[in-house]
Amino acid sequence: MKYAVILAHPKPTSFCAAVARTCVAALEQGGAQAVLRDLYALDFDPRLKAEELPVGRGWAPAPDVVAERALLSDVDGFVFVYPFWFNAPPAILKGYVDRVLSMGFGYQPGPHGADPLLVGKTLMSISTSGAPEHWVDATGALTALMSVFDLHLAAVTGLRVAGHEHLGGVTGPMAEEAAQDVLDRVTRVIGATLVPPSQAT
Repeated sequence: MKYAVILAHPKPTSFCAAVARTCVAALEQGGAQAVLRDLYALDFDPRLKAEELPVGRGWAPAPDVVAERALLSDVDGFVFVYPFWFNAPPAILKGYVDRVLSMGFGYQPGPHGADPLLVGKTLMSISTSGAPEHWVDATGALTALMSVFDLHLAAVTGLRVAGHEHLGGVTGPMAEEAAQDVLDRVTRVIGATLVPPSQAT
């Protein structure tokens, strides 16, 4: 099994970045391969260009998208790691979906609309926020986000949503013990969700 861990946070020292590294370690400990795509470190451009719009003739994905799709061609799933910004993913992650997981890679035209191209692959999301988890649950913020992002992306591309783990109460510098408790939780979630029991160590 091979997974792409997609990190969407501008600070390499952020807790989100630590979560992404923990995901990679948990996958590798379970016998899977993992490739980390740090979108900010890659200076990924989230802006969909006019010539990339799949309308009319002459459109085509840009060279950076072609290269990214080639790198992702053999993955079995994706793990999105990102913070809640206004209860939504950062623009860089939305742009990654718009440009990379779109027409020609995530789906193709079909007789009745869009035919999914990522059937059999999984999508796991791990998000963070400063708001406590009980507030996120009570307001329905995660449910709303999953409806318009995770589940819609899955419906169009054929991805299977393996889960969405939200880590609330992430504010400022965290005590080492508290941070480790959350990272241990991430390890358990990845192990239980993405690593087949026969591979778990």
